[in-house]
Amino acid sequence: MQKSVMSQVQIGRVYAKKWPMRKELAPLFAEFKVIKATELAITVMPILAMLTLFFQLNYLGSDFLPQAIASALFFISLPLQGLLWLGKRAQTELEPAMQRWYNELYAKMVANGYQAQRSEKKPRYLELEELLNDMFDKMDKTFTKEQF
Repeated sequence: MQKSVMSQVQIGRVYAKKWPMRKELAPLFAEFKVIKATELAITVMPILAMLTLFFQLNYLGSDFLPQAIASALFFISLPLQGLLWLGKRAQTELEPAMQRWYNELYAKMVANGYQAQRSEKKPRYLELEELLNDMFDKMDKTFTKEQF
């Protein structure tokens, strides 16, 4: 089922807020880089869009209004692209190798006292995010160091 753009952006924002921003996960998942870049773009790009619009209109004149608007819209769209990617990624099913790692990690956590139900369907990156958060929050530090 195709989701609307706005719901995809909302899912991306929630996913970005929940993803564990741990340095151990940075080399393994693209989320770390995308979330950092999107957060930076959310703060910087509106200012850059306004500056671009101002300087183009100020120095080139109103004849360049369409080009100035196009560049400003491009800069404003960059954070949305990151949120859309994150929303799509959250709903994507894990690849077979990642799914095996997810199942192994879940089994190790259960063997060490983790008590949570795993969904029967194929796990998505959203479920992986929940499992990783639980691992960092509920498991001891020696367990997490053994995993990475």
